[in-house]
Amino acid sequence: MISEAIESGERWYAVCTHPRQEERATRNLTAWGIVTFTPKMRVLKRSPFTGRPEYMTQHMFGRYIFAQFDLYSNLHRVRFTRGVHSIVSCGTDPIPVQEDIIQSLKDRIGSEGYVRIGEDFKQGTKVRITDGVLKDFIGVFERTLQDEDRVRILLTAINYQVHVDVERALVSKISQPI
Repeated sequence: MISEAIESGERWYAVCTHPRQEERATRNLTAWGIVTFTPKMRVLKRSPFTGRPEYMTQHMFGRYIFAQFDLYSNLHRVRFTRGVHSIVSCGTDPIPVQEDIIQSLKDRIGSEGYVRIGEDFKQGTKVRITDGVLKDFIGVFERTLQDEDRVRILLTAINYQVHVDVERALVSKISQPI
């Protein structure tokens, strides 16, 4: 039974889906006229066959999506939608997700539709390359390139400076002085 303390009106809720059913639940909830948000991200992984880095798309929160609905008029509909396992609750009361949390996730979505994960670099920040051929090289961040997944770094090594373009995921800020 839903307690009377929960406000009425459309609010965001975290919806737990059945395993690998995020897309199905999203489609079915959308068919009911319910607004959904399913944040995705691109993750850089190495191919087990070639060893080359490849981007893979995955859900930011595996088995969870967000849905905006009025609890009193749509709770039953959401709970029994195909692909939906449950709504995140405390006891029997579904817990609303704060609007600013959803907005902060939406604000981090890049032009390609994926949530940007990782550090935002400022021009002049010292960085270290964490993987690949140039692993452990240190340089200075210059700028993000047009596709947003690559950055330009100025490397200095033994009286020689060179610009290199590397995957954003392979770069981290240097937190300790060298």
